[in-house]
Amino acid sequence: MRNKKILIVDDELDILEFLSYNFKREGYEVITSLNGKEGLLKAERIIPDAIIADIRMPEMDGIEMCRRIRKAIMLKDIPVLFLTADDDEYIALSAHHSGGTQYLNKPIRLNLISSMIKEMIHEQMDD
Repeated sequence: MRNKKILIVDDELDILEFLSYNFKREGYEVITSLNGKEGLLKAERIIPDAIIADIRMPEMDGIEMCRRIRKAIMLKDIPVLFLTADDDEYIALSAHHSGGTQYLNKPIRLNLISSMIKEMIHEQMDD
């Protein structure tokens, strides 16, 4: 996945560092953000190939960030994988209705996340 860009948005620094390190090892260019507001601005600037986002964050949550991404012409087709500690059906439905492509509960399962990101990027390239 050389030259593919992933934006990772999470307010937990250890998660950002862990995912960033591992996706860089796989050959991705990784951009990180600590909240949804900053994540949206970075997405507009870099146009990533995929986004991994937490749901509960300061400034702007992941669901609102995803809604705004879906409304932006240049960003609307970027796949968004929600990665969250929430195990609440209402939140999962909200994530889906906001335009989220995939939804995973924490703890992080790196192989599964990596596989889902590859699949999401591949499907995006096929469209």
